[in-house]
Amino acid sequence: MKNIVLASGSPRRRELLKRYNIGIKVKKSNIQELVFEDEKPHHVAMALAFEKAYDVSKNVESKEIVLAADTIVYSDKILGKPKDKNEAFEMLLSLSGKKHSVITGISIIKAGTNIKIIDYEETIVKFRKLSSKTIKNYIETGEYKDKAGGYGIQCIGAILIDHIYGSYSNVVGLPISKVDYLLTKHFNINLL
Repeated sequence: MKNIVLASGSPRRRELLKRYNIGIKVKKSNIQELVFEDEKPHHVAMALAFEKAYDVSKNVESKEIVLAADTIVYSDKILGKPKDKNEAFEMLLSLSGKKHSVITGISIIKAGTNIKIIDYEETIVKFRKLSSKTIKNYIETGEYKDKAGGYGIQCIGAILIDHIYGSYSNVVGLPISKVDYLLTKHFNINLL
């Protein structure tokens, strides 16, 4: 079994990878996630993923494979993780009844080498029309915390969603099919 270093503190990413035939070491990066509003969202996601992978790759054994990801929600502007209940309410209200993009930047680096892969996955999510009461009830679950866009598709937040176009695991935080493709193509590592 091959091992990779997951440059993320996200329990969702860790759980997604644990399902597969790969050993995982978790090492969280120490970068400050700065977002520039005038940048294209997929550029932001890829840049943040690369910064995370690069930061961790400097502190692991040579030739270890470091995987990082950064997920953002985009609907006319980049929606990060809400700071509080009020910001979560505004985010969810702005997504109500509309389509938005969930974009995950992916970066894979072989430590101590010049092998650096950067890519992204985009999924379109359509929210149901949500009442203020539904949004408030969802926020009271606390599930909005530490999630881009203020919701989690894999738990109670699934009730907010009408449908998705694209990768479900991307909305959770790691597009498994794309990650498997990149690991196989560039590093001869298969998740299955």
